Amino acid sequence: MASTSGEKVAAVIVAAGRGSRAGAAGVPKQFRPVGGETMLRRTLTAFTGLGLIQTVIHADDGDLYVQAADGFALLPPVTGGATRQASVLAGLEALAAHAPDFVLVHDAARPFASAALIARAIEAAQETGAAIPGLPVTDTIKSIDHRGLVGETLARDTLRAVQTPQAFAFAPLLEAHRRAAREGRTDFTDDAAIAEWAGMQVVVFPGETGNIKITNSEDFMRAEATDLSALGDIRTGTGIDVHAFSVGDHVFLGGVRIPHSETLRGHSDADVGLHALTDALLGALADGDIGSHFPPTDEQWRGASSDRFLKFAVDAVTARGGRIAHLDLTIVCEAPKIGPHRDAMREAIARIAGIELNRVAVKATTSERLGFTGRGEGIAAYATATIRLPWSDTCITK
Repeated sequence: MASTSGEKVAAVIVAAGRGSRAGAAGVPKQFRPVGGETMLRRTLTAFTGLGLIQTVIHADDGDLYVQAADGFALLPPVTGGATRQASVLAGLEALAAHAPDFVLVHDAARPFASAALIARAIEAAQETGAAIPGLPVTDTIKSIDHRGLVGETLARDTLRAVQTPQAFAFAPLLEAHRRAAREGRTDFTDDAAIAEWAGMQVVVFPGETGNIKITNSEDFMRAEATDLSALGDIRTGTGIDVHAFSVGDHVFLGGVRIPHSETLRGHSDADVGLHALTDALLGALADGDIGSHFPPTDEQWRGASSDRFLKFAVDAVTARGGRIAHLDLTIVCEAPKIGPHRDAMREAIARIAGIELNRVAVKATTSERLGFTGRGEGIAAYATATIRLPWSDTCITK
């Protein structure tokens, strides 16, 4: 993605808007999830190949930003202005000290920009100094007057629907933005318009139909459909675990410490619930089982908290470009009673897996005093995991 010519390429990610047209969700649209990840996080992932990424956020969004940007190597965010134009200028000014040769300006509300599109933007900017992605217009476009009467029908072959990232030589774009601010011009709707006004020649290169801008609630539904269509390989895995009781005063079940007259015996903390869920995810990935990744003969796992095992399996799904759709856990025991702790277990599992609470089910049953669980000798757990993987992942042999 990054320049191979030794030139320094930076990105300004504009994420300071309020997103009021996207519907009442309680948070600005760039921090709303699309396919299990916030729009901003998906956008940052697309640009991680660049060495300099400057985000521009609203002054009220600091906490939301910290969560969305966790784990990325980014420049400190700057506060945006009252308009997109002012926000972009703030980002460019923050980058000035780093003196990049080229800059990509991208809206966080376009979370599906591909690595190929970003690479084309960089290449086009290096060749021309100012380049924007665009798509041919397929609808007939007409201009109208204030009464709604048609003025003229525009020739479609000369029209393009423009997207981001828009790519420019850094110094001329910064100067164009500064000049517009000095002259009180605040009416530009994109950076190409400012560049054109400043006398720069702007070239259009091919955009992508999947690089949609999420503006309203219908766009969110369209984005979810786009994401799900890319994750069409649906897998299901199952996991089973049992542990016997031993002398103690508590058990760990589903990530929750529960007082009890006995404890569960095991090499780790013996959390049968999390162990079964770990195996279910690994099974869906066809990637061995918990024992193959965390053998009981390895002393580093003695007494280990089982959330580490489940997080490993969750990360394995993410590494394959996948997403967890649902986790279902059933615990079989005579005691302790699971009902009072069910919600706490669901919350713990959802937190470890990084999914919504309504995607986690925890159930409990007895074995009617039959078998080892019925005799109170231990606890069993059964789990099912449903995941979505990209179609391309079917070509991967593990």
